[in-house]
Amino acid sequence: MSDTILKIEGLTKYYGGVHALENVDFELRQGEHVAIMGDNGAGKSTFVRQLTGVEQPTRGKIIFHGVEKIFRSPIDAREAGIETVFQNLALADDLDVPSNLFLGREKILFNLGPFSILDFKGMKAATEAALKRTAVKIPDISNMIRNMSGGQRQCVAIARTATFASKLIIMDEPTAALGVQETLQVENIIRTLKANGEPLILISHNMRQVFDLVDRIIVFRRGRIVANLRKKETSGEDVVSYITGAKTGAEFVETTPL
Repeated sequence: MSDTILKIEGLTKYYGGVHALENVDFELRQGEHVAIMGDNGAGKSTFVRQLTGVEQPTRGKIIFHGVEKIFRSPIDAREAGIETVFQNLALADDLDVPSNLFLGREKILFNLGPFSILDFKGMKAATEAALKRTAVKIPDISNMIRNMSGGQRQCVAIARTATFASKLIIMDEPTAALGVQETLQVENIIRTLKANGEPLILISHNMRQVFDLVDRIIVFRRGRIVANLRKKETSGEDVVSYITGAKTGAEFVETTPL
């Protein structure tokens, strides 16, 4: 049985006359961590928007766990088991950590329609378990999000994603606005996800981070994948050459186990 969990065939996205994505093919295996790199405007974020239901592709197939999917909204992708940490985090500043983790997915103690009673104790216990599983350290989970540092906020967003992602996690520049220590904390969480066998797609401009964390590197340029490289068999110089167009021939590797 194949361990490929995500297979994308011919993914294409046009915005009027602008070809943002053109015939993108992509595969991801169970437990694999893959980085997507490329210059601004290369197609990385467009690719993620099609995969997560934020937008719908002009054409192409998304096959997830062997079934062709059409994600018409982020809720569709989420219900399929795909969770995403976007750059804006989408956290509620005036809520505490458990309320943010379960925002829109609250545990109900008594279902009385609009007067239902929430299971705050259950959500707190599940939050503590989620933070422990992902190695996220939040000193006081009753603290409001607005009172937390950028790194703590990012860790809450990642913990929420890891809690509900039954099949795939996507992170879009998770450390772009963080300091050194906060970045290291997020990277340790990603390593924990790897140790737990959870597949992940990481969009990042940080070359050091990519080479520290992933198995393969996919390079986008002008809406196309121009390189699909095993981390152990390439270098930062090679990746930069593909990003800038100094190397123009597409280089691909088989996605068999490393």
